[in-house]
Amino acid sequence: MTQGTKIAWDDTVLPFQLDDVDMRGRVARLDGVLEGILKQHDYPPQVEALVAEMALLTALIGQTIKLRWKLSLQVQSKGAVRMIATDYYGPEKEGEPARIRAYASYDADRLTDEAPFEQVGEGYFAIMIDQGKGMTPYQGITPLAGGSLAACAEAYFAQSEQLPTRFSLSFGKSSGPDEPEHWRAGGIMLQHMPKASPLAASGEGTGDVLKADDLVEGDEAENWNRVNILLGTVEELELIGPSVPPTDLLLRLFHEEQPRVYDAQPVRFGCTCSEDRVRQSLSIYSARDIEKMTTDEGRVTADCQFCGAHYDLDPVTVGFDAKA
Repeated sequence: MTQGTKIAWDDTVLPFQLDDVDMRGRVARLDGVLEGILKQHDYPPQVEALVAEMALLTALIGQTIKLRWKLSLQVQSKGAVRMIATDYYGPEKEGEPARIRAYASYDADRLTDEAPFEQVGEGYFAIMIDQGKGMTPYQGITPLAGGSLAACAEAYFAQSEQLPTRFSLSFGKSSGPDEPEHWRAGGIMLQHMPKASPLAASGEGTGDVLKADDLVEGDEAENWNRVNILLGTVEELELIGPSVPPTDLLLRLFHEEQPRVYDAQPVRFGCTCSEDRVRQSLSIYSARDIEKMTTDEGRVTADCQFCGAHYDLDPVTVGFDAKA
């Protein structure tokens, strides 16, 4: 497989439902999306891994939002990796691709040789949904804990949404005989859709944060545990390799649960930055503030953290006073 050869299910999110056990989920495969995100920056490997995991979670979670909505995931941390931010833009129209962008900020001198998640410290994991003008944005947060960003996302759904959720992810650098090394990622998100659990209503559970197992009981708990055991048999190559289509993987894992698939959602790397948006963001500043931002060459410059676009503006045309 040469570079540029695209597998049919790369950069797609396939929604599915397990009718017999009242569960739903998504299978995602990212290739070109990660290339678009990561080539904008020269991240160390630990940071690349965290951004890849966050982008994969964003694709899996974001597939459910409506047209033109925006979903954002964010990590704020006191560790070496201070922040990871991702955005998922729902398609403008049915059949069009969704867009994902991501970036991280970090202190290079504080990075260690430990696992990627060890590079984040105390902090929080947040999910935000912007439904557009006139609508109040939604935000939910959970502490950074559990050993991975996927575990943080699972805790978020248990605590904020009372939805038992499980992620199985694989991501890393891949290469072939005629293919340069590049990042690939694949994953499955599984979610139980039960009636609200008494434990969820009372806030009981293990420790201070609810977990998926705290939200199911009786037959639901038995089904949830069985399907999670099946999900635990998935292999890395089944998630990111070229040989197993997502539909075949679902049948291999859950054939007794009668998986039903829906139309796959294509995803692409995409940024929404523009000169107009930069001007809008600078419109809150006074002429004195803009003067402080002006370079020796007499210009105001700005760089997009997500895509690396560089904007070079006339200071007379930006800022609060420029709009008067």
